[in-house]
Amino acid sequence: MGNWLEKMHTMISVIIPTYNERDNLPILIDLIHSCLRRDYEVIVVDDSSPDGTYLVAGRLAEKYPVRVVVRPCKMGLASAVVEGFRNACGEFFVVMDADLQHPPERIGDMIGMALGGYDIVIGSRYIEQGGVEGLSFFRRLVSRGAIIISKIFVPKLRGIKDPVSGFFLVRRNVIDIDKLSPKGFKILMEIIVKSNTDKIAEIPYIFKSRGKGKSKLKFNEYILFLIHVLKLMFYSIHNRG
Repeated sequence: MGNWLEKMHTMISVIIPTYNERDNLPILIDLIHSCLRRDYEVIVVDDSSPDGTYLVAGRLAEKYPVRVVVRPCKMGLASAVVEGFRNACGEFFVVMDADLQHPPERIGDMIGMALGGYDIVIGSRYIEQGGVEGLSFFRRLVSRGAIIISKIFVPKLRGIKDPVSGFFLVRRNVIDIDKLSPKGFKILMEIIVKSNTDKIAEIPYIFKSRGKGKSKLKFNEYILFLIHVLKLMFYSIHNRG
């Protein structure tokens, strides 16, 4: 995978949903630039962060290939990702969080696998050499429980170790953006279910402790997750065969 940069002749769009991440975003953008260097853009989708994240992103756009989409209020991570898709120019979309828990250095391996024929490449915490740092026992339990629930109700997810990952790559032409109806903080499951491909791979990464700031995960997000899983189950039944 080491020579992926020399092989790449297509634009990579890195989608970063943000809410109160002004301290982490400059670090992340600099790391992404160090890894990709050329033929990429970053789409920052900010929900009018009270801490002025969108203003920081605007200043970063003076130095890096960053475009900023500002939404009027807090509308949720998953819908921010879809908004990023709508504004992206690349053949490949890479989705990652702004809190430094997803390692930009793994983007190159994702691109290498995509250039090798995969349409969706998932950064996985739950395959060999993957792992989790800095999460409480409760958060680990919730993550594992979410995966079990998603696999029970949604058959297309059963062969995937980390279908709720927030760090992944998807080829533009395997998804119909207009069919996505995201809820809450998870979007990968819906992309997998509604995509027109089975060429899906996982690569390991270590999920790290967040940088500065606090987690945005609240109880209502768990309820939205369960509702979303049920909707995907009914979608799968309706579109079976």
